[in-house]
Amino acid sequence: MQDPIGLPACFSSSEKPSDDTATVTRSGQSVLMSVFRTKIADQCRLITVTWCKNLLLHGLSVSVDGPEGESQYTCKVELKPWYFWRKQGSRRFIVDGKAVDIFWDLKAAKFNGETEPGSEYYVAVVCDEEVVLLLGDLKKDAYRKTGGRPALIDPILVSRKEHIFGKKKFSTRVKFHEKGRFHKISIECKNRSTTSGNMSNVNSLDGVEPEMEIRIDGHLVLHVKHLQWKFRGNESIHVNKTRVEVYWDVHDWLFSPGLRHALFIFKPILLSTSLSSLSTASSPPLSSSLPSTPLSSQTGSSGSLEGLNPSGSSEFCLFLYAWKVE
Repeated sequence: MQDPIGLPACFSSSEKPSDDTATVTRSGQSVLMSVFRTKIADQCRLITVTWCKNLLLHGLSVSVDGPEGESQYTCKVELKPWYFWRKQGSRRFIVDGKAVDIFWDLKAAKFNGETEPGSEYYVAVVCDEEVVLLLGDLKKDAYRKTGGRPALIDPILVSRKEHIFGKKKFSTRVKFHEKGRFHKISIECKNRSTTSGNMSNVNSLDGVEPEMEIRIDGHLVLHVKHLQWKFRGNESIHVNKTRVEVYWDVHDWLFSPGLRHALFIFKPILLSTSLSSLSTASSPPLSSSLPSTPLSSQTGSSGSLEGLNPSGSSEFCLFLYAWKVE
């Protein structure tokens, strides 16, 4: 599964994004990218907010799409413990002749061991005296500092891409809808020992049969046995009356040497959305749902699933890259 993950350079202005998985291996950094769609400089554009974390520091990167849809305007902040002045500030871009200002205040941000802060911070993007994107809980401070007013159009969260590391268990938090609550997703890969008298020994890997469990808020929603045959697949689950399509590709976990990642996609489906192509109600068994094509080649570098439905938050996808450390 050689997927061009396109890691951003959060920690150095001279570092360039790389498609090489060695970038992740060397840095060992957790990465969380959130992509929003909103109106900037009279056009609908994408804003990418990236949080990075390694053993030494946190990093923040905010990118705004240019005229050709490329991330041509980027603001990077390194939150080193000895650089207090970098934890609050602003930067200005000129996008199609209009000023776009990025404001941030991370002096008291509480990360609690996570890649993205949970409270006591704000990150704001301002254009035409409108706050077109506001993240964090210090909203009053943000409006006072920026002098802007709330935008008439709310930004839409298009996707989140997260890179996490672990041995057997991987977890993250996500909102499937903007007005919903956070849900905890937990993925665990287990090895079930096979006995000598069991015929399934023939199909095992070194005497064990790998299996996978996915839990949401502690509840088991998906259990895949014989993972060596079902390393790619998809299935529908339900979370608080919301149908969520789950796709997985764990081939490299099982068959590739060294540090490799599995890819999971969580795609909420609104009841009003007609996405029959994603429905698995009448699909073949899991072992043949995605028989041979790597999931990464279906999503592409930016995730083609994001554009299946152009209406509102129903196009949201969570892309989870789980790096297994032995």
